[in-house]
Amino acid sequence: MKRVDDFRLRLGKHELVPIMIGGMGVDISTAELALVAARLGGVGHISDALVHDVSDRRFDTSFVKEKTKQYKYNINNSDKTDVKFDLELLAQATKLHVGKTMEAKQGDGMIFVNCMEKLTMNGPRDTLRVRLASALDAGIDGITLSAGLHLGSFGLMEDHPRFRDAKLGIIVSSVRALQLFLRKNAKLNRLPDYVIVEGPLAGGHLGFGLDWAKYDLHTIVAEVLQYLKDENLDIPVIAAGGIFTGSDAVSFLEAGAGGVQVATRFTITKECGLPDDVKQDYFKAKEEEIIVNTISPTGYPMRMLSNTPAIGSNIRPGCEAYGYLLDGNGGCSYIDAYNREVEANPGNKDFKVMDKTCLCTHMRNFKCWTCGQTTYRLKDTTRQLPDGTYELLSAEHVFRDYQFSINNEVALP
Repeated sequence: MKRVDDFRLRLGKHELVPIMIGGMGVDISTAELALVAARLGGVGHISDALVHDVSDRRFDTSFVKEKTKQYKYNINNSDKTDVKFDLELLAQATKLHVGKTMEAKQGDGMIFVNCMEKLTMNGPRDTLRVRLASALDAGIDGITLSAGLHLGSFGLMEDHPRFRDAKLGIIVSSVRALQLFLRKNAKLNRLPDYVIVEGPLAGGHLGFGLDWAKYDLHTIVAEVLQYLKDENLDIPVIAAGGIFTGSDAVSFLEAGAGGVQVATRFTITKECGLPDDVKQDYFKAKEEEIIVNTISPTGYPMRMLSNTPAIGSNIRPGCEAYGYLLDGNGGCSYIDAYNREVEANPGNKDFKVMDKTCLCTHMRNFKCWTCGQTTYRLKDTTRQLPDGTYELLSAEHVFRDYQFSINNEVALP
């Protein structure tokens, strides 16, 4: 019976343990978590979501404070077109986060940054260009393009000296999405180094509609593998979403996938950036409490725990401090929903905004509890302590369990 360790992920000249830890934004996938994966020979992700705030927490900078001060005059204004990011400061924050992580890297593995196209930041093209270039400047091993089709993202990097050196990959949820990406970028003569195929059981934003349950990761991976074979394209496919055990992973590797991306089981590790009390809520989750809704202003369905504090919150839009989801015209669907409810409830401070949420603020405060479909199984991966809480695991323990386990077994601490 094979184990994950019997396989290797080949990215150019690199041979890696075929395990990626997914990029969970706003410092849930911390540098510490990514560094463990790299030290053990796999791939870890950090994220550039709310990178100014991440830098402030980690390096005692004051990017958010200064931005809030700059746009304080606009806090009570529903028009957010004035609220822009200083591109030089965006580059500084990105280089700090990426650069310090890469300086600490040890081992034969790699560290990638997860870059969401949907972080439009009231300047979609310019801010994305700076985010990508700054990560490359800071020495990141690779960039995973997520939350969008990224049809123009390769073009934004083509003049960078590391465009053909760094590993570049994209997350898709269908053959059609991959075909569209490859077609749009054919003139650059630069294929992605890997393709992450994310299925319907993944956490956070989904590449599916509310009919997500009709789809199956094994089927989509098989379709992508067949398409690449038919086109004679040698691009490793990484399966992601709902892969809970090493045996789950092996089933994809035996079918031809180059590796797997996993995240849910790392949310309750000591290195994960979630606060410890939130990790305990993940342990306590029941299957029926894991829901998919449309409260994200990105327009994508999002999987989360039903008791997440972000649902129904009426917090004032935090665009002056954050504003990562403002479109190119300063718009955000949460701003529209919030203003609608303010107008409908004059003088009432206890109103709720049920259809959208201020994702920036709630993710920053760890109050949007996005999760994978298998979160309810986390309690079975550890021991319950006498006080009723669950023992946190080390990232190395979880990584090794994926790497060496058989028979769908999960190693307890």
